[in-house]
Amino acid sequence: MVKKLTKVALIYDFDETLSTGYMQDFTLIPSFGMKPGVFWKIANQWSADQEADQVTGSMYYIMKTAREKGVRLTRRFLKKCGENIEYFEGVREWFSRINEYGRLLDLDVEHYLISSGYEEILAGSEIRKYFKDMFACSYAFGEDGLPVWPARVINYSIKVQFLTKINKGLCKIDDIAVNEFMPEEKRYLPFDRMIYFGDGMTDIPSMKIINQRGGNAIAVYNPQKQSEKKKAIKLLSDNRVNFALPADYREGTQLDKVVKTILDKLAKERDLEVLKAKEDKKKIIPAPVFSCKK
Repeated sequence: MVKKLTKVALIYDFDETLSTGYMQDFTLIPSFGMKPGVFWKIANQWSADQEADQVTGSMYYIMKTAREKGVRLTRRFLKKCGENIEYFEGVREWFSRINEYGRLLDLDVEHYLISSGYEEILAGSEIRKYFKDMFACSYAFGEDGLPVWPARVINYSIKVQFLTKINKGLCKIDDIAVNEFMPEEKRYLPFDRMIYFGDGMTDIPSMKIINQRGGNAIAVYNPQKQSEKKKAIKLLSDNRVNFALPADYREGTQLDKVVKTILDKLAKERDLEVLKAKEDKKKIIPAPVFSCKK
């Protein structure tokens, strides 16, 4: 009989959590003949002037700039933009190694991505194959193959909605079912078996809900940037996260040891519950006593 594995979810932000920068910075924005810092400053100012959500505003401004620069934002081109993304140390080997470690503990480790980046770019990422599902911003495309409107926008508050979809085992377009009642025992993956990885302010609501519901939230930071380290430690001091660690995914690093220890703990807790259940079956239920009055 094949032993049933216990499911565990590792959930990641992408930009500056797995990748060293924003995914648009490596190929897409340079294709406009612009430096990323210059582009984001202009795009964010446009969003502020329009009182627009910054993520939605940047999606529009990408479309606007591409038209002006003569760059065709086809799915194929955007997918190509995912090929040159740079990652933190150890990211490429991380998923297979953690999956194998989980299997040794009879854990089925599933990886998910919740990002304000673009699904079309992520489709070309070399690590896309490791994710069970991916929730990110996406464009709707017209008959000419070019984007006409944001089909999906993922900002800091909407990220929490996708945590609930993972919890319930829903797909990305199940927008009604996500708010319907579901008993805890019927949910696909409980929050206390989730580990969330993020780097900044847009991850705070997700980190907070994971932390509050018994899971683990990890703030990662670029070890070469002291300002990023201070930001992550502030999240730890504010009890938003359980750990603040360098974004170094290589074997033997602080991050590697912490995640493996969490997996060890989840496996031990599961084993303890199994032992308790066996003991419960031993309990003798006393027979009812009847008394007859004469």
